[in-house]
Amino acid sequence: MKKLLVIRNDKIGDFMLAWPSFAMLKSSMPYCHITALVPSYTVALANLCPWIDEVRVDPTEKASKSEQQQLIADIKAQQFDASISLFSTTYNALLVWKARIPYRLAPATKLAQIFYNHKIKQKRSQSAKPEFEYNLDLVRAFLNDAGENIIEPEAPFLSFDYEELELQKRKLAKQFELNQSKPWVFIHAGSGGSANNLSLQQYTELSAGLERDVEFVLTAGPGEQEKARELQALMIQHSIRSVVYDKNDGLVDFSRSIACADLFIAGSTGPLHIAAAIDVPTVGFFPSKRSATPLRWKPINSEGRHLAFCPPQSGDKASQDDMSRIEIATLVDGFNQWVEKILVN
Repeated sequence: MKKLLVIRNDKIGDFMLAWPSFAMLKSSMPYCHITALVPSYTVALANLCPWIDEVRVDPTEKASKSEQQQLIADIKAQQFDASISLFSTTYNALLVWKARIPYRLAPATKLAQIFYNHKIKQKRSQSAKPEFEYNLDLVRAFLNDAGENIIEPEAPFLSFDYEELELQKRKLAKQFELNQSKPWVFIHAGSGGSANNLSLQQYTELSAGLERDVEFVLTAGPGEQEKARELQALMIQHSIRSVVYDKNDGLVDFSRSIACADLFIAGSTGPLHIAAAIDVPTVGFFPSKRSATPLRWKPINSEGRHLAFCPPQSGDKASQDDMSRIEIATLVDGFNQWVEKILVN
């Protein structure tokens, strides 16, 4: 049995975009044992992934030297046959090199590449394809080297049992007095410190422009509760009812709630990518700068279940991050047409 270490130890959204890679690996090499190295805040999600056999917590480069040395010793003791670093940093490169993993694959970027013995050129800085496709290219390279037939993955990548979801939906309906006969539209106005998001005024305008009669659920992560309540107050001024969902029993419970949504609207955040992994229809708002475009951070929904918007292209780099340049009034017709089609299906 091949023992594989797959590293994706950055943010939640980045980790969710690695799920197709785990699916491809396990489907193409069902006999392999896959260990995922992730930070503590994505462990719960990693444990949900059906293609991961074991989860190992990375103390990260911020940990003490002794903790890092212990991680290296632990990885070395596991005697992995191969490692795939979906995200390459000097820290990650030194980790697998010092652990003496025989086959070490990563993107050929930065000085860190000298510590890998298998590399592919990707030029991710050009953002020519989605992040999840860059990840899949690495897995394809590994499978080709291993002489395996490649099985392409398909959405959804995360799912819950029907009974489990019905119970969750009844719980939310009771807690927030939500009408289960109406579509539930979740809005996540926070950014989690990653890409810029719409303003609360823009989200209010978008909500007011939605022609369907729906239940609005405003989600919030740690430190984002006040923003959700401010959005709720603005929506009240426009006679739009909404509820604030800012407390849950952890990431798994939150993901289960997201699975109850009929539509999920957000910026380029972890929750948007969780929704996409479940194949809940998503509407995403992205900057237009090259490193953060809708193409580069395209969610992993199945075809036709994601709609993206970004500011108009501009030669002024500063304005590419300016989400106020997205004019809600000009996009609301197309937004409504897409929503109607999605909700009917």
